[in-house]
Amino acid sequence: MAKRLIAGLLLIPLADALLLVASSAFLDWRLIVALVVLTGLLGMLAVRAEGRHTLRRIQRSLARGEPPTDELVDGGLLVAAGAFLLTPGFVTDVVGFLLVFPPTRRLVRGVVKSRFVVPKMDEMTGGFATGNVYTFGFPSGDGGMGPMGGSGPGPGGSGGPSGRRDGDTVDIDEEAYDVEFDDEDGRTTD
Repeated sequence: MAKRLIAGLLLIPLADALLLVASSAFLDWRLIVALVVLTGLLGMLAVRAEGRHTLRRIQRSLARGEPPTDELVDGGLLVAAGAFLLTPGFVTDVVGFLLVFPPTRRLVRGVVKSRFVVPKMDEMTGGFATGNVYTFGFPSGDGGMGPMGGSGPGPGGSGGPSGRRDGDTVDIDEEAYDVEFDDEDGRTTD
């Protein structure tokens, strides 16, 4: 994955340089410079307008009490679009304009969320962020068996501290509820 990203980041400037050299055979160098500067300026105006629109969407989502996940990804894509548009070249300008306009940015946002954001959130929160929470056992490929051969998270995989698990039901012995507290003078009580 990282190798593809690095290869892509190296191929874009190479493609830009080759396209600029190839276009110099057909166009005057002053026209090429004017086109590159003009696309950069127009792109920055578009990024600025879309950035303001995205900021308003973030504020509306927060006012409703909803997490602005799509809007934050859009903000990151707009930052990348600005970087592409400021880089001189035709290929980077095309990539930047694809990230600026909402219909194409929506497609890129879907790919970014499914390939990068959601897996990272699952990894960092153990599945709580996306709802992939395991209540019994561990998500292994052996039919839900835990690391100790049982089917639950307790010692021996029994589903609890001292119980047994039958299907989706867990029986817990009375000893599971025994809690010991330390008194202020250091004595242990039940």
